[in-house]
Amino acid sequence: MPRDIIILECTEAREEGKPPSRYTSTRNKKSLRTPGRLEKVKYNPFLKRRTLHRELR
Repeated sequence: MPRDIIILECTEAREEGKPPSRYTSTRNKKSLRTPGRLEKVKYNPFLKRRTLHRELR
């Protein structure tokens, strides 16, 4: 199976003392474009704005 299930967690919520939002997504294992951790801008309902979410390992 060439795709992995990953969890994306908000990077800004813990600094403000609020719970981090988490999203699940998939990524291609063999892609040369994303060798490191995946980062996406997603909506955080606790902060009520779009924030950077980074892949957990």
